[in-house]
Parts: sequence; structure tokens; C-alpha cells
Amino acid sequence: MKKISLYLVMACTLLLSACSTMKPTPYDYTNYQESKPRSILVLLPTDTTNDVKGSPAVLAHTISPLAEEGYYVFPPALVYETFKHNGLTQAQEIHNVNLQKLRDIFGADAVLYINVDDYGVNYQVFDSVTKVRVSGKLVDLRSGKTLWEGTGYADDADRNNNGNAIAMLITAVVKQIANNVSDKGYKVAAWATGNMLNGPCNGCLLYGPRHPLYGQDPQLQPQQK
Repeated sequence: MKKISLYLVMACTLLLSACSTMKPTPYDYTNYQESKPRSILVLLPTDTTNDVKGSPAVLAHTISPLAEEGYYVFPPALVYETFKHNGLTQAQEIHNVNLQKLRDIFGADAVLYINVDDYGVNYQVFDSVTKVRVSGKLVDLRSGKTLWEGTGYADDADRNNNGNAIAMLITAVVKQIANNVSDKGYKVAAWATGNMLNGPCNGCLLYGPRHPLYGQDPQLQPQQK
């Protein structure tokens, strides 16, 4: 029995030791570093949800994080009007425009494609949660290479409750009605988009040329032992 206990302790020790030394696989920034994009064209996000407010809400919260990361971002109103003038108003048909055509029209270095994967209020038994999930892909307009891909998620779940089932049920119903009326998703979209675009982290966007730490991204520095 003592031997079994000893083996269990040794196994647990080895397991914990292995977990502590495991490191995430470094994100491959090869194309990104070769491209060195200075300007980004953000297209109207596509939306695989049933909420028409998702796409404009996510777009509205995309420009600021990119600018904060050090990139020039084309004004979304100007971009939309340009597409509209050419007969394109739907997100999917805008996403289908040839890369070279986008380069010729806007002169951008890269284009950011975004999809809204989840947006809106989800009713649960004891809570009403507003969820927003987005995914993005940055593509070089000169070479056509994918520079970066990422996702972002956020919700307004209340993770603190007093255990009173009736009170929680009533609160969930009231919260759902309030969120639908006020479109809480717009605020949550800011969190989700920020989680996708803001860094620094392994897998995050790299700093642009207008950022004071351009070229000094922590995720590109050699790991300290």
C-alpha cells in the first residue's frame, strides 16, 4: 500500500512538473514580419447570426483598437460609400471583391476580414447572457498572403448569485428584456473586438509603425529562461 502511495505521489509530481514546463506554441508571424503593413482596410463584417445589429456594432468597435496598435485605418464611412457607389452594399459581396481591385481602389497594405460568429442575448434558466464572438483574418493586398488570424469573445454573464432560484429567474427575465431594448450587444461587442485585436500576446496583432513599441513586440522577443 505504501509503495502504491509512493508511486502516486511520484506520478503527480512528474505530471505537475511537465505542466509547469509546457509552453504555448509560438504564433507564426513570418508573413506578418515580411509584409510590415502600415495601413489596414477594414471591410464590413459578415454575420452568421440572425441579428442585423451585429455587423455594424462590431465594425464600430474595430477602428479604435487598430489605431491604438499603430496602424492607419481607412475611415469606415468613406469605405462604405465607395463600395455603395460601385453597387456593393452587402458584406459578403464586399468580401468577394478581388484583392488587386481593393489595392487599386484604396491603396491599402492589408485588408481585415471579420465575421460575427455570435451576437445577442441568450436566455438561460437562471440568467440572460449577452454574448459576442468574432473572428478575423488579415490579408496582404500585395501578395495575397494571410498575415494573421484571430478570434475574440466576451459576454456579460453575472457569475455572482445568491442562490435564490426564484429571484434569479426573475432577474434573468428582466435582464433579457432590458438587453433586447437597449442592445447590450453593442457594448459587449467592444469587449469582444478588443479581445481579438488588442495585444500584446502570443497570437495577437503586432504593433504598427505608429506605435512607440513598433518592432519591439514582446511575443517576438526571445523567451527568458
